[in-house]
Amino acid sequence: MLASAKKNRQFLVDLFAGEFRGHAIIMDPLGKPFEKPDGDAAVSEAPVKDWLPCTLQMYEDRLRWHLMIGDDSVPWAGSWVGTEFFAACFGAPVKIDGQNIPFALPLVCTSEEADKLEAPSLNVRLIERIFELYYLAQERLGTDVPVGVPDIQSPFDIAALIWRKQDMFIAMREEPEAVKRLVDKCYQLLTSFFTEFKKQFPICSMSHCPYAYGPEELGIWLSEDEAGSMSVRDFEEFCLPTLTRLSEDHGGLFMHCCAAADHQYDNFNKIPNLRGINRVFQAVGPRPAIKAFENRTVIMQAWWNLEKINGLLDMALPGTRFLLNMGPEDPDDS
Repeated sequence: MLASAKKNRQFLVDLFAGEFRGHAIIMDPLGKPFEKPDGDAAVSEAPVKDWLPCTLQMYEDRLRWHLMIGDDSVPWAGSWVGTEFFAACFGAPVKIDGQNIPFALPLVCTSEEADKLEAPSLNVRLIERIFELYYLAQERLGTDVPVGVPDIQSPFDIAALIWRKQDMFIAMREEPEAVKRLVDKCYQLLTSFFTEFKKQFPICSMSHCPYAYGPEELGIWLSEDEAGSMSVRDFEEFCLPTLTRLSEDHGGLFMHCCAAADHQYDNFNKIPNLRGINRVFQAVGPRPAIKAFENRTVIMQAWWNLEKINGLLDMALPGTRFLLNMGPEDPDDS
C-alpha cells in the first residue's frame, strides 16, 4: 500500500473511531467508460477473467486520481455487482436486460415457501465467482491492495427481495414469526460471508456505497433502504435485532439509506458502534441527521457538488464529523 494511502487509512480510522482531525474529502475519479460483459461479475455467464479488466480499471482510476489531487482516499479494487447478489444466493431469479444493473425477482410468495428455504453455504456460484475475481486481481495488483465487498443489503432488505414484497409486508402482520425466520436466514448468510471474506482477503475495504474506503476492523457496510416504508415499531421489531447482531459480530456498522427514513433516526442510534451513515436526504434536508448523529456517527455525504457541500459544512455542529465523497469533477473546478 502506498505511503499516502497508509496515512489516509489512519486518518479515516481516526475519523470513524478516534480523535477528530478534520472532515474527509474523497473524490470519485474521472475515468473512461467501463467495457464489460452483460450482467455483473457475480451473475454473468462470462468467465470470471473477463471481468478482471473492470476491477483493475476501478483501482487504476482511483489510484491515478488520488495521486493527482491528493484527496483523503485509500484506493481499492472493487467488483461490479448489483443488489441482487445475496438474494440470488438463495436462488432468486435475476433480471438481466443489458441496459441496467441486474436485479433480483421474487423467489417466494408465502410463508410456507419461505420456510422451505435454507441459508445458503458459501459454496454457491455467485460467491465463488467474486472470490475468484479477487484472487485474480491480487495476482496482478498484490495482496497489499485492498479489495472491496460486493453490494450488501441488510438482512431485512435481502428478505424483501426474496419474498414478494407486498406479500411479505402483509405477513409482517399476519405471520410475523415467518418473516423473522427468513430475515434470520439472511443474517446467517451475511455474517458467514463477512467472516470468510475477511479471512480470505485480510487487506480489504468494507465499503460498497458510497465508494469511500472502509477499514475492515471497524465493521461492515450495508444498505438499509426498506426503513422508509416501515413504522418505527416495525423497524425495531423486524430490522434492528439483526443489525445489532451484525454490528456486534463484526466490530461496527456503516449504513447507506436512500429512503425517506428520517423518522428512524432514534432507531438507527440504537445500533451499537454505528460508525457512519450515508443518507439521500428528502425535502427536509440534512439538519435532522446532523443533529441526530452529532458526537456519535460520521455523516457520509456522497456525490454533491462543491456549492452544496459548502452549504452542508455551514450546518455543522461542534461534534459533527463529515466524510464527503464527491462525484467525478474536473479538479480545476473544485
